[in-house]
Amino acid sequence: MNDTLRLMVYDRTCRGRGPLPGLTHSWWTGAHLYKLLGRFDAFHGASTWTEALAWLGTISADRPISEIQYWGHGHFGGARIGTTTLDAAILEERDPRHGLLCAVRDRLVEGGEALWWWRTCDTFGAVPGHAFAERFTGFMGAASAGHTFIIGPWQSGLHRLAPGERPSWPASEGLAEGTPEAPVRSRWSKPGEPNTVTCFAGRIPAGF
Repeated sequence: MNDTLRLMVYDRTCRGRGPLPGLTHSWWTGAHLYKLLGRFDAFHGASTWTEALAWLGTISADRPISEIQYWGHGHFGGARIGTTTLDAAILEERDPRHGLLCAVRDRLVEGGEALWWWRTCDTFGAVPGHAFAERFTGFMGAASAGHTFIIGPWQSGLHRLAPGERPSWPASEGLAEGTPEAPVRSRWSKPGEPNTVTCFAGRIPAGF
């Protein structure tokens, strides 16, 4: 897959307040480090999901995509950029961003070999996370991965789902408040929690 692209998008709107830096600074720094290590071919800071998907659909348009990572904020069953959310609603044709997502899907390496990794808090957590993981993976025809905990330097509850598979991790994994059907808050990642990697991990371990 030497001719394929490994791409990363991050939320450029989380800039903090006053003299305190926001998470955007960490994501920007991490993106440059990963590119220096040869893990990404290109990255982009976006302020909306419309901008992010448009970039993914057009960057080096003659090359297929083997991997996409998104670094930003998440919630149970979705991910945010600024004030915009990507969740299962985008899989419906009535969503105005649906065509942009289809354009990205059409660029993915075929045969379920591509990967979309949500490096976000909670996206695969609880019942909404199960539903999103299964629907998104099936729609894209590619593997997807996400977390069930709040992530930071440690990133716990990492699970990879292939097309046609159903989530096998407990819907209660990582949950600190609420129920799997109505989640409120997750626990923080730490060593010893299920399927934990660090922010420096560039690949998903086997079995995750």
